[in-house]
Amino acid sequence: MSGVEELLQAVREGRTPQVPALVAALGPAERRACLPELKELRKQVRGEWSKAANARAGALLVAGAGCHAGPAGAATWIGGRDFTGRSWARHPALGEVVGAQPVDWQIEVVTRLAERRGSGWSWELYPLIERVVRRTGCPVPATDAFTTEWLDQLAAGDGRRGWARTLLECLRGDAFTPVLLPRVFELADIGWRFEQRRTDRPGDSWPAAIAGLAEDGVLDRAEVVERCLARLVRGGKPADQRAFLAVMVALAPTPDEYAKQVRGLVALLDGLSVVAGHAQQVLAELDGAGAIDPEVLAEASAVVLFRTEKKLVRAQLGWLDKAARRSPERAGPVVLAAAEAFGHPDTALQERALTVVARHLKAAGEAVLPELRSAAEELNPAHHARAGELLGAPVGGDDPDTGWSELLPPAPAPRPLAEPIATPAEVAEELSALLAAERPGVAVFERTLDGLVRHARLDRAALAEALAPVLRVHPWNGVGRWRDCGPGDVLYVAAAIAGQVDPHQRGTVFRTKGRSPLRGEHNTRYGNVFAARLTEAAERVTADRPPLLLATPTDATGALAAATLVDRLAGYQAAGVEPGEADLHAALLRLTVTADQAVLAAADRLTSPAGRWTARWLREGGLPGRPSERVRFAPGRGVGSRALYQERWWEDLKRICVAQPGLGAGPRGPAGERLGADFRALLEGTEPSVARARQQNEWLWQPTAHWAAVLPHHREELAARWLDWFADSADRERRGAAGLLPVLAEAGGPAGLALHLALAYGLGARFPEDRTAAVDALLVLAARGDLDGALLGRELGVLVAEGTVKPSRLAQALAVAADTGAYGTVWSVLAPALPAVLAGAPVRGTADLVAVAADCARRCAARGPIAEVGEAAARPGTSRLVKEARALRDVLAG
Repeated sequence: MSGVEELLQAVREGRTPQVPALVAALGPAERRACLPELKELRKQVRGEWSKAANARAGALLVAGAGCHAGPAGAATWIGGRDFTGRSWARHPALGEVVGAQPVDWQIEVVTRLAERRGSGWSWELYPLIERVVRRTGCPVPATDAFTTEWLDQLAAGDGRRGWARTLLECLRGDAFTPVLLPRVFELADIGWRFEQRRTDRPGDSWPAAIAGLAEDGVLDRAEVVERCLARLVRGGKPADQRAFLAVMVALAPTPDEYAKQVRGLVALLDGLSVVAGHAQQVLAELDGAGAIDPEVLAEASAVVLFRTEKKLVRAQLGWLDKAARRSPERAGPVVLAAAEAFGHPDTALQERALTVVARHLKAAGEAVLPELRSAAEELNPAHHARAGELLGAPVGGDDPDTGWSELLPPAPAPRPLAEPIATPAEVAEELSALLAAERPGVAVFERTLDGLVRHARLDRAALAEALAPVLRVHPWNGVGRWRDCGPGDVLYVAAAIAGQVDPHQRGTVFRTKGRSPLRGEHNTRYGNVFAARLTEAAERVTADRPPLLLATPTDATGALAAATLVDRLAGYQAAGVEPGEADLHAALLRLTVTADQAVLAAADRLTSPAGRWTARWLREGGLPGRPSERVRFAPGRGVGSRALYQERWWEDLKRICVAQPGLGAGPRGPAGERLGADFRALLEGTEPSVARARQQNEWLWQPTAHWAAVLPHHREELAARWLDWFADSADRERRGAAGLLPVLAEAGGPAGLALHLALAYGLGARFPEDRTAAVDALLVLAARGDLDGALLGRELGVLVAEGTVKPSRLAQALAVAADTGAYGTVWSVLAPALPAVLAGAPVRGTADLVAVAADCARRCAARGPIAEVGEAAARPGTSRLVKEARALRDVLAG
């Protein structure tokens, strides 16, 4: 056997450790002769993940690297994507083959490899590049990928010795440090890496180590301070900002060093709160030492006094006050700067700013009065009287309530779906956009599925040809068992049209013994509905090819107009085609019941079984709605520690729960019982239980707008079933949960206890974006006339009293709603909430909530005493809660 054949045989058998010696025994011509066969073997291995294929891939990687005479070809071979993830790039055999080549060849190869982007949690090419760089002494590649992996290797410790040496000691002894450490300040998403190594030993955290290197002279201290400040000014993720702030604190710049960076410090005032607070403190200290120009104070105030963080605003007003006390000649600029806070949304901060102005107005002189009077118009009406006395002129007019009118956004109009997709090429474009979108909308999914079905009937060959490029980028590999079936699985229908799967032989992907490959073990009830619709569509487009889908909605909420469904059924009847079971059932659940006699008469003329069922469905009003009712959570005794933990967990949360008797079986019961099992499962009743708590708090359980589109006329029932998920946004601080509240607000059906309780949880959510979504839902319900302010207020009062919703978060959300002009709406919610909120011991944020209530009551001219408000106002002392309660009491007394 020749040397070439022996090498190829070793590669086929995956004998990687033997490859370096076999390559070394070949001459240049023999190595070149091996390349065509190696490339062919690589094509065969690509995409195969068996144990034997993995071994062959390692042997291929090493053999190809040794047989390429040119460094460019070798670098391309080694860095190929099909070798990524198999870990063969770390094998000593690859290093042996590369090390046997000329030094110039090695340097060029690793230089090219270092330019490649890292992938995954660990860059597999790093050990090879590091060995060559350290062995040859060539320039250190300061690329992002190489620098990031160098950081990770340092965080991992000293190999077998673990963390025997501190991070500072490791960095001191590493020749890469002077080159790569300055690059760290330019990397994005680096903050979490700074947390990988943090012990109590001196110099064993990244901030301490960097500061130590600057002290030792390994790094230029002035350069490090400048780079760190520049990185903070650049911004980025909060974790990055906090990490580099920690570095700055560890460096502990002197006042002289900070004085050289004043412009950068001022720029930081507009950044992350904790970073802005540090910059503010440093600037205030520099100002107290006379190390900066007085104009910096006014510039800093113009930035900080518009921020929402109360701590920063209070600190800025305190800085202004101290500056005027130290130097009375600066009183004029100080009071004008403090007046910037007159427009702040927090009335307590407005009062504090007014106090600063009052304290230094005499020293400022009368020249500042015109500007102060103009700025005072932004004050809350509660402060108009004091401002008028202070400034010597009325502020805000004689009657602040004159001319008030409620401002609400227009009620959202129906958003009809666009016309059906016209050509196969457009279907492929829509499918590609859907698969690329992180959260495809209901309209995009429904139009794409409908387009696939329509054009499969018109010209399946042309549609398959148009879909081919999309399927090459997004091949169908089956729905994962780790996720729910969803809109992205419309790809299964496209793959069936292209002949890439046989939808009539179920279970071929996961060997599921007759089950659809779309039914993974993690499917929710809504995922099962998706699976039923998509599986049926895939089967029919390759068999009887229906003309269209009945369940394609006519509105973006998922609603289906009755006239449209009747017309579609008439078309099916005329063509002699029976509709699919899942398609018909989905259409009935979406059907908008109508009293239009022409539509009902057209439905009565249908003679097919599906047509007669639809006519009866319309005549009898569709699915009956069910009201929610408050229940007590009584989990009982489960089996195992998980159940007992869930019981204790619910007891601690003190959640308000609702129960739903279920939607019933449909018109007169028996007609609706013909719905398939997947669709009947959506209509079952619900009540709080350990099992439901466990299910709805799994990370896979994520309601979407597509779930709401399944039952677009039953938002109350959907809210009852998703209530635990909404509650998580308040008491378990789940992010994104409240994003569906606007979807439910725009949907159809009554808005009862469950929907209002879900909205209450959303208004008290942990994250601002969730509270914003809840505010949007609140305004939509109010604009449509569906908001029950008394109901929402009572539920909020109970949630605040039990500690589930924090008053400060609720105050922020309702202040945003009020600022849109919906003062009367917000007052209608707060008035019934205040008795429960004020009945117990006051908690943090209660004063903010009362302040919002006082402002709304004043602007909408609310009148009538509230006993609990009067009791809070009668308490002794001058706490902010007492002052705000007194203000509200006076407003309600007229």
